[in-house]
Amino acid sequence: MSAETSPSLAPPAHTQPGAVAEIIPPFDTLTGQPLVARFLSSAVENHKTSHAYLFIGPIGAGKNEAAAALAKALICRNGGCGKCDDCIRAARKTHPDIKIVDPEGAQGYVAEQIRELIHDTNLAPIQAQNKVYIITRADQLSGAPANAFLKTLEEPPARVIFILLARTKDSVLDTIISRCQVIVFRAIPEVEAVTLLMDHSRVTLKEARIALASTGGSAYKAKGFLVSSAARTLRIKVMEAIEQLGDADPLEIITLARDLLIYLKQPLDEVKVEQEKQLAEGGEFLSKGALSALERSQKRQLTMRERETLGEVFNVMRSWLRDCLALKVGRTDDVVNVDFLYNIEKTAANTTEAALVRSILAVDEAEVQIQYNVSVQSAIEALLFKIRKELVRYV
Repeated sequence: MSAETSPSLAPPAHTQPGAVAEIIPPFDTLTGQPLVARFLSSAVENHKTSHAYLFIGPIGAGKNEAAAALAKALICRNGGCGKCDDCIRAARKTHPDIKIVDPEGAQGYVAEQIRELIHDTNLAPIQAQNKVYIITRADQLSGAPANAFLKTLEEPPARVIFILLARTKDSVLDTIISRCQVIVFRAIPEVEAVTLLMDHSRVTLKEARIALASTGGSAYKAKGFLVSSAARTLRIKVMEAIEQLGDADPLEIITLARDLLIYLKQPLDEVKVEQEKQLAEGGEFLSKGALSALERSQKRQLTMRERETLGEVFNVMRSWLRDCLALKVGRTDDVVNVDFLYNIEKTAANTTEAALVRSILAVDEAEVQIQYNVSVQSAIEALLFKIRKELVRYV
């Protein structure tokens, strides 16, 4: 198998069994990746999909979106029609034959997690014609877990397909790359991402720019942000907390951090609702052991979603500070959070470029600390104190 394929080339030779009826390609809305969409659509339509894909591309390139679309096309008997029960469950992320596998350990995938995955691949599909496993961080698959996974990745059981995601090719083991069909996703420029969001989500320029800034420049995550009232509320609360720092005493700063934690949990409630649907639907056809495995998987997914939500908190803080810096250097058109312009202007007028840069670096440092299991509340409290120290000293 070729280690790497440009989306403009012919699809791989591996053919999935089973005839496909009238195709309604599920890749038409793949954000900003027309070559990838054309390649994957052709592979599905011609029944020539690989048993293992590796999607390579930066944050915001749409790898997760493409993986979800391909998974739906592979489990649907009509190539991703969007109307059948398989497609509906796939869209709701409740399909029992699509498994999203996130790293369970702080440093990556753990051996027990991979053993469970390998065991699961040997079980027949519960509902669909295929089983699809989406490995979200192939760059964190190494050591004993990777070695245990290689044979299954090279020769999976019939009707099992793997979709691995990574930011760069260099970060993935060569032994994994050689067993996959590699598809490279291009970086989507911010201007183009804004236009795509406006077209696909029917939002204003202001809303699109805010969504991108709040999700670290990911067009895929930005679409989710725009439809999540909890995520939008969290952004507003983060902005308000930063604005109150100037007049806050130490006790009030601790209170601000605690209040942020409350709002931080609201997007997780949306995930819990979806997980309850999964368990309810799974009770129709899953064994007790399979239900237990699903519950363990859901706990891991909830942990990952909590990390993503924390990432959004840090993204919002960075975007506010960068707006202040943009005003400080005279780049008014670069300001994103125009709904908070008054206080951004006030802060920019009373601080220095160096202080704003140090504040942004403090946000980056806090995000790294969270990855090493530092208490979320402690990290946010410390960050708010650092930002206040930097910005208020000049008032």
